[in-house]
Amino acid sequence: MKNSRFAVIGLGQFGNVIAKKLSERGAEVIAIDNSESNIEDISDDVALAICMDATDKKALMAQNIQDVDAVIICIGEDFEALLLSTVYCQELKVKRIISRANDAQQRRILEKMGVEEILSPEDEVGKVVAERLMNPSVVSVLQLPDDYEIAEVKAPKGVLNRSLQDIDLRGKYKLNLVTIKREYEVKSEEGENVFDQHIIGVPTPETIIYETDTIVVFGTTKDIGRFIDINQ
Repeated sequence: MKNSRFAVIGLGQFGNVIAKKLSERGAEVIAIDNSESNIEDISDDVALAICMDATDKKALMAQNIQDVDAVIICIGEDFEALLLSTVYCQELKVKRIISRANDAQQRRILEKMGVEEILSPEDEVGKVVAERLMNPSVVSVLQLPDDYEIAEVKAPKGVLNRSLQDIDLRGKYKLNLVTIKREYEVKSEEGENVFDQHIIGVPTPETIIYETDTIVVFGTTKDIGRFIDINQ
């Protein structure tokens, strides 16, 4: 996703981390905030940093906000401003809107507005969100030194119904398999059929990958991204 374009609105610690991590991963990032100091702090790290009022619909239109792949609204101290920015992005038909919620009440309000992706304001979450935005197949990631990571990846189409031996993660992609998470249909306490995810233990070369599987792999960020890109 080298040509991905994102707009990050609100550049407190949370938004700052997301914007910088996306930019580090090769995305074109438009960083927006009404604080000149926040803009100065990030201007060298993103494609474009703009000091403006994100609750001004005309200002958003002037930046062609509707043309980006996703808008991440990270305004923290002014929930009303976050709501207005979210509404205007919805009205402008932004493809993907991710909004911040500081508590359960704010989350409920955003859900009522039809916002499907809602974030919590933590530094580590910001790093994970950046990874997921760059690679939607990545469920979660633990970043390690020297550009290594352990990632939970939704099984991409290219490996479905194939054995681990045939996929050859180590030989073809330089990745080590940690384990596999698999969904099983079980009965809930209410007697309803629900899906529950469990680790299948130590996979064998004959283990088949299914559509609902999550593959847990260890490798470099580059190699994990390459595995996803080739098989998506």
